[in-house]
Amino acid sequence: MENPVIILGAQSLGITALDAFTSNDVVVYCLLDDDAKLQNTELNNVPVMGNTEDKQLLKLLGKKCEVFVATEDSASRRSLTNMLREEYQVAPVNSIHARGSVSEHAWLGHGNLISAGAIVASNAKLGDGCLIGPNAVVDVKAELSDYVQVGAGAIINADVLVGEGAFIGPGAVVVAGVKIGAKARVGAGSVVVADVPANQTVFGNPAAKI
Repeated sequence: MENPVIILGAQSLGITALDAFTSNDVVVYCLLDDDAKLQNTELNNVPVMGNTEDKQLLKLLGKKCEVFVATEDSASRRSLTNMLREEYQVAPVNSIHARGSVSEHAWLGHGNLISAGAIVASNAKLGDGCLIGPNAVVDVKAELSDYVQVGAGAIINADVLVGEGAFIGPGAVVVAGVKIGAKARVGAGSVVVADVPANQTVFGNPAAKI
């Protein structure tokens, strides 16, 4: 990546993205965050310069800087991503840690985070704004819709379909061929052996509705 990156969000997700970019020797120009307590501070020697609507800095996007959206809430990430596309005609770049593994035959949308040790296997597909935690696995031909979050160490097995905005907790296992509905939530450490409807929360081994 030739241009430096501006990260929108300087909390835990911003720290993870910053680490991923610096692991690849990508320069991060600054971070922006709406928490006034974080502004005018530094994060790993990179300045937090203003809020996520700082037009003086955002006008650098597309010409001099790339952008990554790292706000914690998926609705906020979606809103900021839409704003960037509409007002600045830019899409967030992907943040892939140097110790993450993404197959050359995988398909990634925009603004995805692939953490250290995570694996995205051949013919897997990620939409936009997905967060793949450390050491998580997205196996062959699994498909994740937009804004899916996969926790640390979770395993999404082959041919699994995960709907938009779903959350897969740390250490969870979704067995091959299962469908996870939009905005469904899978608790940490659960083993999912059957389809999960949209908006449902499941937990346990085997995972059951709670």
